[in-house]
Amino acid sequence: MNKYTNILKNFYLSVAAAGMLLLGACTDDLDQTPHIGYTSDAVYSTVDGYRSVLAKIYGTYTLVGQEKGGGVDISSNSGYDLLRCLFHLQEGPTDECAYRWMSGDNLYSLAYMQWDATEPNVSDVYYRLYYAIAVANEFLRHTGEDAIAGFTADEQAELRRFAAEARFVRALDYWFVLDLFGKGPFVDVNTPLTGFVPEAYDSKQLFDYIESELKDIETVLPETSEYGRANKATVWALASRLYLNAEVYTGKSYASECVTYSNKIIAPGNYSLESDFAKLFNGDNHKRTNEIIYGIYADGTYAMTWGSGTNLVHGCCGSDNSQDPTKYGIKSGWGSYRVRGEIPALFGDVATSPDSRCLFWTDGQTQYLDKAMDDGASGYHSEKWTNLTDEGEPACDAAVDGCNTDFPMFRLAEIYLNCAEAVLRGGTGMTRAEALELVNRVRKRAYGDESGNITDAQFNLDFILDERGREMLYELVRRTDLVRHDKFTTANYIWQWKGGVVGGRAVDARFNRYPIPASEVAANPNLSNPGY
Repeated sequence: MNKYTNILKNFYLSVAAAGMLLLGACTDDLDQTPHIGYTSDAVYSTVDGYRSVLAKIYGTYTLVGQEKGGGVDISSNSGYDLLRCLFHLQEGPTDECAYRWMSGDNLYSLAYMQWDATEPNVSDVYYRLYYAIAVANEFLRHTGEDAIAGFTADEQAELRRFAAEARFVRALDYWFVLDLFGKGPFVDVNTPLTGFVPEAYDSKQLFDYIESELKDIETVLPETSEYGRANKATVWALASRLYLNAEVYTGKSYASECVTYSNKIIAPGNYSLESDFAKLFNGDNHKRTNEIIYGIYADGTYAMTWGSGTNLVHGCCGSDNSQDPTKYGIKSGWGSYRVRGEIPALFGDVATSPDSRCLFWTDGQTQYLDKAMDDGASGYHSEKWTNLTDEGEPACDAAVDGCNTDFPMFRLAEIYLNCAEAVLRGGTGMTRAEALELVNRVRKRAYGDESGNITDAQFNLDFILDERGREMLYELVRRTDLVRHDKFTTANYIWQWKGGVVGGRAVDARFNRYPIPASEVAANPNLSNPGY
C-alpha cells in the first residue's frame, strides 16, 4: 500500500472554487480560472469531498496543479512548486548554496544578493503563497457551523478538525509571508470575493495574527495524527519558530515564549531523535515519525513533482562529474546545487570528520568557488538527501525522475536548537544547563557518542548558528537564521560571492527582506516597497 493511501488518496478530486480569490489584484498571475471537475456544492456534500479539498491544501507545497504531472493552478515564471521556489529564496543567497545552472533558472540576482522588485523568482514565491492562502480561505468558507449543520455530530467534529488543519497550513503560509517579505496583503474568509483591495499588514500585525491563529487551533487539533497532517505538536513547532524570530518581526523578544512552546514538544517525551541521521532524509523518511513532527509528502509515482525531495536529491547529484546517481536511488543527477566552501568548513577536515552529518561529495571538486559561482568543479555536493529505502534500494521507479523523499518541515532537532538558543537570548522556563543538554543530545546523535559534546564555555550564539548550519542544511531556515543573528547582509559574516564578488562583501540592509512584486504594488495602493 503506497504512502498516499490516507490523506492524499483523493487529491485529484479537486474543488471548483479552490483558486477563485487571489487578492483581487489585476495582474495576470492573480487572474486565474481554476481547473475543475466538480461543482463546489457536490464536493462539499460529503466528508470525503471535504477531505479531497483538505488534501489540495496540503498539496499546495509540493504540486503545481491538479492533474498528475501537469494542469498548473497558476502561471508562474519557473513553473516550480512552492517548496522549490522557497528553496531559491531561503537557501540561494546564503552560504549553503552555490548554483551550477544559474542561467537556466535565472538565479544570478538571488545568488549575488542583487534582486529588485521585478525579480521573477521572488514573484513566484509571493503568488504561490497567496494562492495557497486563497485555497485555504475558500475551504474555510464551507466549514462554518451553518455550512456543516446537515452532517451528523461525528461528521461535524471531523469537519471542525479539517478546518483547524487548514488554518494551520494557512498560518504556515502567512509565516513565510512574514519572514520573507515582512508585510503583505491580508485576506481571510471574511474578505469579499470581488471588488475589494486588501489592506496591507505590517510585520507586527502578521505576527499577531499568526500567534492568535495558533493559540486558537491548538485547542481543536488532536495530540496525534496521521503522518503529514497537522496536530498540536505541529502548532507548537511553528510557534517555536515564530517566537524565536519574533524580535526580527516585532522588535520585542519572545524568547520565553519560544522556550514554553518548545517545551510543549520536548517535555512529554513523545518525540525522540532518530538514531541514524541519514534516514531522516531518505526515501523512507515518512517512517521517522519519532523525530519528524510535520513532513510534507513527496511521491514519485502518485504525485510527481520537480520540487520537494526530488529537487534536493537530483539537484545535489552532479551531472558532469563522477558521482554515480544510483548511489542516491535515482537514474540521473541535475548538478544544480553545491555548497559554498564555508559550510564544509564548519566540520573541519571533511575527509576525517567524525560528524555523521558531514555528508559531501568531494571527488574532483574544490571546497571553495574561487573561479566562478557556476564553475562545475568548484564546491562540494551535499549527500544529505537520497531516494533510497532503509534497505538501500530505490524508493520508487528510478526510470522516472520523481522521488519519494519527503520534506521535514519541522523536526525535533530543530526544536532542541530553537529552545537552546532562546535560553541564550534570555528566555525563562529552562536552565542554561538543561539547554546545553539539548544541544549535546543533537551532538551525541551526530558523533555516536559523547566525544562531540560541548562545554558551557563553548555554548554561545555563534556556536548555535554554526550548529544549525551543520544540522539543518537545505531545510529552508538558513536565510532566516542569518537574519536573526544579524549576519545575512552585514559585515559580521562574509562568505564567498556574497554581494556578487568572489571574496564576499556586506550588502544593503534592505536585502534582509524581499520586495513585494512591483506588479502587485502597482495593483494595490495599500502596498509599498521602501528601500527598493
